[in-house]
Amino acid sequence: MNNKMKNKFVIVAGIQTSVSPDLNVNLAKTAKLVEQAAKKGAQIICLQELYRTPYFPQYKNAKKDNFSETIPGESTEVFSAIAKKHKVVIIVPVFEKDSNGRFHNSAAVINIDGRLMPTYRKIHVPQDPLFYEKNYFEDSKDGYKIYKTEYATFAVLICYDQWFPEAARAVKLSGAELIFYPTAIGTIVGEKQKEGDWHEAWETSMRAHAIANSLHVAAVNRVGQEDKLKFWGQSFVCDAFGKIIKRAGKFKDEILISKINLGSNEQIAEEWGFLRNRRTDTYNSLTKKYL
Repeated sequence: MNNKMKNKFVIVAGIQTSVSPDLNVNLAKTAKLVEQAAKKGAQIICLQELYRTPYFPQYKNAKKDNFSETIPGESTEVFSAIAKKHKVVIIVPVFEKDSNGRFHNSAAVINIDGRLMPTYRKIHVPQDPLFYEKNYFEDSKDGYKIYKTEYATFAVLICYDQWFPEAARAVKLSGAELIFYPTAIGTIVGEKQKEGDWHEAWETSMRAHAIANSLHVAAVNRVGQEDKLKFWGQSFVCDAFGKIIKRAGKFKDEILISKINLGSNEQIAEEWGFLRNRRTDTYNSLTKKYL
């Protein structure tokens, strides 16, 4: 084996925040934190899922238009200016109303020149108590997106997408070196976690995707209590063998900045052979319906 690693460093940042009922306050606060991250050297900056709005899908019948915006729109106008000013890439997850009046849980991706790249729309949409997302978001049929930028080639997968190993494998095979997972997840106040620790499962799942696909992962989660949901924050970055490089705290707004070496992806892939030794001839059942 060739153990000589070709270094490829990039500085990534995740912005985890608590969210108020005022969308404009949330936009202004987050823009300030993004500016701070850029001034500290971050090159790719990711916001949390639905960064600008309260987590309204915990209610069955919230008024959609109170929270939606377009792409391009108010958020992308603000963050495009910051991206261009500081030559950074910014991932901006919003509740999108498209030109046909349909609603999506989306991530706008802005390149270093301030221009919009193709929008990623959440593919896996949950429907559970206090996570009534199918009441608001269409299941995207647009497919996964790969973003080739000056700093790295990455994918964005949104929250519930993170439980699906097929999604991580799909973007890896399409060239992703790094996956960003903007999320809005926590515990239900007063409900016992009968299956086990939800946070541990959440983090373990994404670290496993990093290992299985020999790529880095950055997860960005909100903080604070919103009615019956208590979001645990603890955004993190891990390397291509699942090792936590940096983790944010539980209870406060925080800029998580981490310098990562994407060159280690290739080294780990070669040494462990997870991709090289795949048996694609045995995988036909992966696209079959379950039961």
